[in-house]
Amino acid sequence: MSAIDWAGFALGLAAGAGTGALFFAGLALGLRLALRARNPGAVLMLSGALRIAVLLGIGWLVAQIGAAALAGFALAFLAVRFAAIALARRPARKEAQRCS
Repeated sequence: MSAIDWAGFALGLAAGAGTGALFFAGLALGLRLALRARNPGAVLMLSGALRIAVLLGIGWLVAQIGAAALAGFALAFLAVRFAAIALARRPARKEAQRCS
């Protein structure tokens, strides 16, 4: 039975959480910019390419540490994804009606 590299796992968790937050913040920014742009397709393509390149680069670096770090990275990224979806699905606040 092999031992788990807990330090590598924790490093992967930290890298995955940071990368996930950066990825989904970039997604939100890219969508906001695309909604205001004349050519939203180009903005979305550039945003997607940059986000994917950063995610793959950091994931590759984490994978060099070991399997436990990669597992922590994936787990943290997935947790951040669920949090981002929960935040995006929140109902919009309704303003109180003004009394005349």
